Amino acid sequence: MRILVTGGAGFIGSNFTYFILENHPDYKVIVFDILNKYSANPDIKIKFKNYKNFKFVKGDITNKKQVEKIVKKIDVIVNFAAETHVDRSIIEPDPFIKTNVFGTKILLDAAKKFKIKKFIQISTDEVYGSMEKGRATEEFRLNPGNPYAATKAAADLLAISYFNTFKVPVIITRSSNNFGPYQFPEKFIPLFITNAIENKELPLYGDGKNIRNWIYVEDNCRAIDLVMQKGKPGEIYNIGGNIEIRNIDVAKKILNLLGKPESLIKFIKDRPGHDRRYSLDYKKIAKLGWQPKFQFEEALEKTVEWYSNNYSWWKKLKGKNFKKYYNNWYKKILGGK
Repeated sequence: MRILVTGGAGFIGSNFTYFILENHPDYKVIVFDILNKYSANPDIKIKFKNYKNFKFVKGDITNKKQVEKIVKKIDVIVNFAAETHVDRSIIEPDPFIKTNVFGTKILLDAAKKFKIKKFIQISTDEVYGSMEKGRATEEFRLNPGNPYAATKAAADLLAISYFNTFKVPVIITRSSNNFGPYQFPEKFIPLFITNAIENKELPLYGDGKNIRNWIYVEDNCRAIDLVMQKGKPGEIYNIGGNIEIRNIDVAKKILNLLGKPESLIKFIKDRPGHDRRYSLDYKKIAKLGWQPKFQFEEALEKTVEWYSNNYSWWKKLKGKNFKKYYNNWYKKILGGK
């Protein structure tokens, strides 16, 4: 089987690539990625160079010519390619619309043209919006609360429309918040881990009581692989973690694991449209035989250990451009100086 992993140099995409290479040595895996400077792992070609069934192609999913050239030789597309950071989408929505919506449309057109066997669209629980109570099933109405979530919801609807209209074999997965190794340090858990290691403040939105459902990235990769094997075209599968926890409690757990004081937590003005709680019902994928393998505390400890042991990897990412972005973020979103 020939699998195209778009966005395969990103956090979840690179972990999925590794999972497939390790567990399906008979598959050929082609990573197609633009190598965005702020969210892609530039070392991916080095990381997987010893796998004979791995190939990297630099490209942009919004470029029709590049996409068609690679897709015509593919059996399955797994589309991780996306702009993903909510804060960035609030500052500048345009790149999110271009990549997440138009880019998905280009991929769907190519899948239709070359009769791809399966098209796995990677989505997010954020398309359901904030949940006051209960859990979102796959039939729950979409209620995105920020530009990032809105573009992912639009891509999901577009993908389903291609199944309904053109019979493109689309399957959508919507996972809860992922964490683990190789996650760019602008995201919540790696930002707080790396800041704590450097004895810097941990900027916590609002009162810190926003609730998230967390999943270790390897569990999500197993679920996506299962959906790729057994999932039914035209269906959506939620992939949820086994814990709901407040952001402030995650911050405290990180500080405790690193032996740092809770005084490093700094409460800051809440961001616009900040969803209070996410929660997924994942009974549907459980019927295919999937359950989360890692408990949150175990996975968080593994993640803290990874960032502690890979200082040089994330330190270069938190350089001048990172600081410039965060100064801009603080000014535009929170009204700081």
